[in-house]
Amino acid sequence: MQDLKHPDNATELAAALGAAGAAGHSVEAGGRFTKTRWGGPVADAKVRISTANMKRVLEYEPRDLTISVEAGMPYAELTALLAANQQMIPLDPPYGATATIGGVLAANHSGPRRRLYGTARDLVIGIQFATMAGKLVQAGGMVVKNVAGLDMGKLMIGSWGTLGIITTVNFKLIPKDKFTRTFLQTYPSAQEAIAERTRILQSVLQPAAVDLLSPAASARIGKSGWLLAIGTGGSQALVDRYSRELASFETLEAAAEQAFWQSIENFSEAFLTDNANGAIVRVATPLAELATALASHTGPALVRAANGVAYLYHPTAPTTLTKPTPNAHIVMDAGPATRAASPLWPEPGNDFPVMEKIKQMLDPQHLLNKGRLYGRI
Repeated sequence: MQDLKHPDNATELAAALGAAGAAGHSVEAGGRFTKTRWGGPVADAKVRISTANMKRVLEYEPRDLTISVEAGMPYAELTALLAANQQMIPLDPPYGATATIGGVLAANHSGPRRRLYGTARDLVIGIQFATMAGKLVQAGGMVVKNVAGLDMGKLMIGSWGTLGIITTVNFKLIPKDKFTRTFLQTYPSAQEAIAERTRILQSVLQPAAVDLLSPAASARIGKSGWLLAIGTGGSQALVDRYSRELASFETLEAAAEQAFWQSIENFSEAFLTDNANGAIVRVATPLAELATALASHTGPALVRAANGVAYLYHPTAPTTLTKPTPNAHIVMDAGPATRAASPLWPEPGNDFPVMEKIKQMLDPQHLLNKGRLYGRI
């Protein structure tokens, strides 16, 4: 029988993790466990530890544009709190309505505005985490500064809880845009949509979001064709400039704009809910090769078109993963609940020995979230 633990603070969490480590018990760690189909399935564990009770704001200085919160705080609650002060953490992750901050960081999830604001590694200035030895480790702080040497906080982001459990996160905050506007245009082919994307990126315009949806993806949100979505924000003069430059585009504002980006944020969650045996394959490729990378996929595709990251949605998980272009990197982000026979991650590169050494340093018995990171760590 699995031992369920819901610690109320970082000290209790570290103690629970240390006790499990001393007893040699395997641990499944998470917040609200919204992403059980992502990052490789966790093997059966003796102990399950949730950070869901750890959801306090520890320090908030609106004038300094910094905040420190416990890892179990829901992303949606944090977003609402910051909005009251016209501030934001523009990650726009999938499962944003239910996911915890710790879960968003452990998965390194981001959304459309990564084009302008980057990912979690660009917004986090400090992390505290607990190790299997029962210790609390602090990396960074509440000041934005350069870090020399090995940045343990950066390692925790995207580690899927295989190195330690995040307990506290410090963010630098972004002032919220006073005005926002979104522009949509439909094209008969990916090549034409990408050509327009290139024209916009080479112009004076610097949009926050540049997303591209395939026809199958557009149909899932009530649109059609290859849909190019341009999101921007700032002063009234700035968004008006976009309206002049993109006069042929459909314009979305207010509730219609919010609803559109909400459908993008919810896309992965809705797809996996509708497709129990489905999978999401992430392909990262140079911008010049993006059209080629999309050519062989006939299902839904959601693309961060200014970053070269495409999410390809499969109603049935593929049995092989093949690079669509020579320079592409490909991985199955999410799949069926049981994926023993499914490819997850191609053979790792030359940096894998370093990853193994870090794992050995922090979890030498390989007890924490075993099976995550595609069963290799």
